[in-house]
Amino acid sequence: MFGDELSRLKAMSLLTLSLFACSCLADQQETANVEVDSVENTRQQPENSDDWMEQVHDSIASGVYQSAYWFDSFFNDNPDDQKMPETKARIRLAWAPRSRDFAEFKARFRLKVHLPHLEDRVDLILSDDSNEVLSELPLESSKNNTDFEQERFSAAIRYLEQKNDDSLMDYRLGISGGDIFTRARYQQSYQWFDKHSLKLEPALFYFLDDGLGARFLLEYDYQLSAQSQFRFDYSTRGSGAFSGLRWKHGFYHLRHWSDQSAAIWALQIEGQRNGERGFVTENTTLSYRYRFSAIKDWLFFEVEPFLEWPEADNYKTTPGIALRIEGHFTKSGSS
Repeated sequence: MFGDELSRLKAMSLLTLSLFACSCLADQQETANVEVDSVENTRQQPENSDDWMEQVHDSIASGVYQSAYWFDSFFNDNPDDQKMPETKARIRLAWAPRSRDFAEFKARFRLKVHLPHLEDRVDLILSDDSNEVLSELPLESSKNNTDFEQERFSAAIRYLEQKNDDSLMDYRLGISGGDIFTRARYQQSYQWFDKHSLKLEPALFYFLDDGLGARFLLEYDYQLSAQSQFRFDYSTRGSGAFSGLRWKHGFYHLRHWSDQSAAIWALQIEGQRNGERGFVTENTTLSYRYRFSAIKDWLFFEVEPFLEWPEADNYKTTPGIALRIEGHFTKSGSS
């Protein structure tokens, strides 16, 4: 009986968040359009009406913004004091062929909506990026995730509590893969001698199906020069959904070539310990990722050749290359 009620609750939550996601992707709020136009006077149009890429970009950015404006207006108790929301959408298409697997094509999206009338601290985040469930390192590219079958859409409300310039707390409540979850994360940063920085990030999360879990992330940065940086990431994660601990190490060299281009050398090692199999290295990846902006300032391209040594293939050398196109669609009341 209780299980049936819980299933209905999860289904209702998923439906509610999915309906809002659809409203963000479709321009269906005519009332919101009128209100936004009255604030912004007129929707900004590309200078060249024949530039179809700018028209598509403006249409997506404006459609998402108008839906956010409409949603945020429900929390405004003073119509004479209208604050403007801020929206950031990211859409990525990637093809990552590798030895023995040439059909790996992935699409990714992430939508973040800042809601100013909820104390300027609340965001709505919709994503199918596994970073949202703390399973990857901050600089890890999607090609390195070996659990593609576990990737899932997530939608969450985030509340941000800024304690000071070096520390913050954020809380999330949402749904991921049909499972309701809550999460609390704390960040503390330290800097010294203008070259060293350290970030500590413990997090607790709870999924109705998977139970209680925790992750600890440590990040150390050393500034080699104004354009070059070394970074070390260490992450360990435990959950009631699996035995033992999952760990990842990442060693990176970041290079900023220009305002339009950058590159990352990366060595990543991941595995598990204290589980049924003891200490196991599941995968090692060496890669070089080159990222640049071209054609439009909101359009980015990535080329990433890599070598992998996965346990699933008896640690055989597996070469591959990842090709990505990423579009950023940002809009605020002043833009």
